[in-house]
Amino acid sequence: MPNSMTGYGRGEYATEDRRITAEIKSINNRYCDVQIRMPRVLNALEGKVRDLVTGRLARGKIEVSITYADNRAQAYQVHCDIGLARAYADALRQVAEAAGSDEQPSASSIVRFNDVLRVEAAQVDPEETWSLLENALQSAIDRILTMRAEEGSRLAEDMSVRIGLIESERQTIAARAPEIPVLYRERLQARITELLGERSAAFVDEQRLAAEVALFADKCSIDEELVRLQSHLSSFLAILAEAEPVGKKLDFLVQEINREINTIGSKANDLQLTERVVFLKSELEKIREQVQNLE
Repeated sequence: MPNSMTGYGRGEYATEDRRITAEIKSINNRYCDVQIRMPRVLNALEGKVRDLVTGRLARGKIEVSITYADNRAQAYQVHCDIGLARAYADALRQVAEAAGSDEQPSASSIVRFNDVLRVEAAQVDPEETWSLLENALQSAIDRILTMRAEEGSRLAEDMSVRIGLIESERQTIAARAPEIPVLYRERLQARITELLGERSAAFVDEQRLAAEVALFADKCSIDEELVRLQSHLSSFLAILAEAEPVGKKLDFLVQEINREINTIGSKANDLQLTERVVFLKSELEKIREQVQNLE
C-alpha cells in the first residue's frame, strides 16, 4: 500500500549526561525537499542526517528539527577577553577618580559587561555523537512512517472505491454507445418526415441515409477510448497495490485517464453520455487530489 506524504514523528535518545531529540514533519511536495534545523555544534553531521532522512522518505517537504542538551562539565568553554577587561577596569578607575572616590573596580563589576565573558559550546566528537543522533532520528522516522502508512492506507481505500465507480460508469457508457447511431437514424428519419411529409419516401435515398448514419457512427465511436480507459483503471489498481512509492506513477496515469474521458465526452454526441462523463470527471478530480498526497 502507498504512503501519504503527510506525517509527524518524534524521537529521543538520552544517556546519563546528554540528550538528543529529533522531530520530523512532512507535507506533500513534488520532490524530496529536506530542511534541517540543528545546533551549530552538530553542523558536521548535517550530511549524515540528510542521507538518513532521504534514504527512508522518498518524497515530501520534510522539516527536521534537532535539539541537543549536553550536561557534561567539558560541554562548554568560557573565554575571557583579558584586554577588554583591563580596559573596563581602567575606565572604571577614571570614573571613580573623576567622582573623587578611591574605590577600585572589582572583578564582579567588570564581568557584568556582556562582552568580557563569552560562552561557547565545546566541539563534539562527530562519530560518538552520531550514534546518539542516529538513534533519535531512526525513532522519529519510524513514527512518521507509521503515520504516513496509516494515512496512505485510507487514501488508497478511498481511491479504490472511486476507481470502482468510474469502471461501473464506463460499463454503462459501453452499453449505451451502440444505441447512439440507431437513435441518430431515428431522429434523422423523423426530421425528414417532418419536413417532407408523405413525399419523404420519394425524395430520400435509403443508401444515402445509411451512408450518413455510418459516417456518424464512425465519428462518434468510442470503443477504443473505452478499452484504453478500462486498461488504465486496471493499471491504477495494480500500481496502488505496490509497496514502493507510487505517487508519480499514479499522477501520470490520472492524466491518461482524464485524456480518455475528455475524448469520450467530445465524441459522445448524446445527453445521457455527457451527463455520465461529467460524473466521471468529478470522481477523477477527487482521485487527482488524493494522488497529490501520495509519496
